[in-house]
Amino acid sequence: MGCRIQIAQLNLLVGDVSGNADRVIAATGRAREDQADLLVFPELTLTGYPPEDLLLRSELIDRVELALERIRAESWGITLVLGYPLRGVGGLFNVAGVLRDRQVIGEYAKQHLPNYSVFDEKRYFQPGACPLVFDHRGLKIGLSVCEDIWQEGPTLQAAEAGAQLLVNINASPFHAGKRAEREALVCRRASDHGIHILYANLVGGQDELVFDGASFVVDRSGRILQRAAAFEEDVLTFELDDEARPFLQGRAVGAPASSAVPEDEEASIYGALVLGVRDYARKNGFSGAVLGLSGGVDSALTLAIAVDALGADQVEAVLMPSRYTSEISNRDALEEADRLGVKTCVISIEPAFESFLSMLEPAFAGQAADVTEENIQARCRGIILMAISNKTGRILLTTGNKSEMAVGYATLYGDMAGGFAPIKDVPKLLVYRLARHRNRCSPVIPERVLTRAPSAELRPDQTDQDSLPPYEVLDPILRLYIEEDLGIDAIVHQGYPGNVVRRVVSLVDRNEYKRRQAPPGVRISTRAFGRDRRYPITNGFSSGP
Repeated sequence: MGCRIQIAQLNLLVGDVSGNADRVIAATGRAREDQADLLVFPELTLTGYPPEDLLLRSELIDRVELALERIRAESWGITLVLGYPLRGVGGLFNVAGVLRDRQVIGEYAKQHLPNYSVFDEKRYFQPGACPLVFDHRGLKIGLSVCEDIWQEGPTLQAAEAGAQLLVNINASPFHAGKRAEREALVCRRASDHGIHILYANLVGGQDELVFDGASFVVDRSGRILQRAAAFEEDVLTFELDDEARPFLQGRAVGAPASSAVPEDEEASIYGALVLGVRDYARKNGFSGAVLGLSGGVDSALTLAIAVDALGADQVEAVLMPSRYTSEISNRDALEEADRLGVKTCVISIEPAFESFLSMLEPAFAGQAADVTEENIQARCRGIILMAISNKTGRILLTTGNKSEMAVGYATLYGDMAGGFAPIKDVPKLLVYRLARHRNRCSPVIPERVLTRAPSAELRPDQTDQDSLPPYEVLDPILRLYIEEDLGIDAIVHQGYPGNVVRRVVSLVDRNEYKRRQAPPGVRISTRAFGRDRRYPITNGFSSGP
């Protein structure tokens, strides 16, 4: 007897156990109407992922147990696989539970608990040790959870226990190139062990993390049979016959992994940024977003992301010119806002700047103007934007990129002030690539914004490269130092000037204190500031001579 299987790729809310259970029950009803007999949900469905220290609160686990009772009562005529934390002997376990005919018929505990990068599951969970294979309409199905598929053992265990299909439930966060990595790995596991694999992934934004969905099914030869949508909720449906040979159905494309269509990097990164902003704002109850629009590429890209995430009617752009702001910048900012249909207001910072200079004149007597006066301008803008955010209930989006955050080219309590930083993990050169990608969809960013030399416009004729190396040099050095952990000598060995590398590394190291005070932002790289890269502010270590 064949079976009809669905993956419910859901966008869940961390900590909302009752609401997440409602989503499971609703999806179960729809699957039953679709005549599905097996429905699969992501890792830690009931708590959302990552629940972090909520797992240390016993009342959260109490709520999970109550929610399971509700879901169990709805598991008639269908088999459910979903993730949740389980209280057991020795501690808490991250499990995939199997519910059928109003009973929990099995629970598989995750064996490999990731404790690297953004993961710290060993803080909360105990590891499992045993496989679980259950019978479903004559089909032997094994279970594994997320990291288990990246290790050889659990798949081998399931195959040796007789599994014909391995269901792997996931909360696998996005970074550039991640989809290709996971597909290649799962295809290899399937062909190595001669087992079909169903990969069910979470979708949605959670603080810095974005889960991209893109669930898929692989046959025993390592061929991808079906893919769910990326960056949105989806239901993937497929059927297995008596001998577990998948039929291609729905929106599927069948292609060997080795000949899969390459992932469009700019499109996937842009999709992650949009989803991250949308979910951060909406899940935290903000009515919309506000940001400062300068006429530069960073704020232009941030505005486009905000509009695509929340809608033009929910976004406000504020122009805050000073004595150093060029008329070109004002025109370009207004043109982009007009193309996107965004409400704008113009508030000059000159009165505030003049007042601060006057107030501080006695304290600054006899001292030449320097970066202090530049920072005062940025802080005037921060006050204006925070006031509008407070008054309107709209979240303030900052517009700084990863290159700036890395070297401290940002002002505390100025342009760093805000609630969320959409492009915090996006290097400057990638900002330009993403802006051009967005313009290929519709030309919302004026071409001049993409061709002018970048400038903070805080003093006459200023450009970024007055005080920084060209971004074509800076960004690769930052990637090698931050994302690959190479030291000065190793970076110089790759052909970069020693004096430049030493200066860049020094800037990165001494600006950790600023980054600790920056708002969260979407993670799109393998090593973002924050959860990924946890360096002590106060330390005596230096890289290289």
